[in-house]
Amino acid sequence: MQAIVTTLLFPDGAPGPVTEISPWLDTRWEPLDEVIARLEAQTHRRSLKTHTPGDGIPWYPSASYIVVGRDGRDALMSFLNHSRNLMPERMMGLLTSALEEGIEIGNEGPPPTDVHDLFTWFVDKNPFWFRHVASFWPHRGEPNVLFAHYNDMQANLDAQMRRVASFLGIEIDERRWPEQVERCTLESMRKRSKEIAGFDAHFVGGANAFLYKGSNGRWRDLLTAEELERFDRRARGVLPPDAIEWTMLGEAALRK
Repeated sequence: MQAIVTTLLFPDGAPGPVTEISPWLDTRWEPLDEVIARLEAQTHRRSLKTHTPGDGIPWYPSASYIVVGRDGRDALMSFLNHSRNLMPERMMGLLTSALEEGIEIGNEGPPPTDVHDLFTWFVDKNPFWFRHVASFWPHRGEPNVLFAHYNDMQANLDAQMRRVASFLGIEIDERRWPEQVERCTLESMRKRSKEIAGFDAHFVGGANAFLYKGSNGRWRDLLTAEELERFDRRARGVLPPDAIEWTMLGEAALRK
C-alpha cells in the first residue's frame, strides 16, 4: 500500500525511496526527530505508515485513512518470515532503544522463530493483530476511511489501485496507468528494491527476504487443527462476526 500511494502521488517517480517519502512513523529504525524533520520539509501531499491501533492515532476530518487488512493466519506467516530474517543486531537495537525510553516490552524478548511457538505468542501472549482490527473496525463507514484487503490487491491490483486513487481524489492518466500498476507488483518491487527501502540494512537476504512469497494459505500445511480452533476462539472473543468475515474475504464481505 505504501508503494501504491506513493506511485499515485508521484506518477513520474518518487523523489526518493518509498519508505523515506512515506515513513513508518512508529518504527525505530532511525531517530524520530530526523523522521519528523524530513516530513516537515516535504511540500507535497504527504503520506505516513503506522502499525499503531486506531485508538492510538489522531483522527482528523481533513486526513485520509487507509486501513489495510489480511487474514490473521496469513499475517502470522508473514510475521514468522520477518522474525526469522530480521538481523539479530537490528532486533536487539529496537529492544534496547525501547527500554531506554521507558517502553515496557515484558520479559519475552524477540518473537519466537518456530511457527508453533510464534503462534502461541501471536494468539495467546500478544494478540495485537486481533486488537488492531478491532480498533479500526468502528471507523469503516466514515467518509475519509478506506478499508483495503491484501487478498483483493493480490487478485486484482489494477482495480484496487483505482479504488485508492478515487478515494484520494487522484485523477488517473490512462496512458500511463499500466506502468503505474506494474510498478506496484511484488516482482517489480523486488527488482526496484532500492527505490522502495534499504532492505539490506535490516533483513538477512535483503529485499528477497522482506518481499517474500506474497502468497496466502501457507498456514494450512503448518498449523494444527487445535491451533486453528484456538485462533477462531480468540477471534470470536475480540472481533464481531462481520469483522472476522472481512479479514478472511476482503471487500466482498463489506458489500453484503
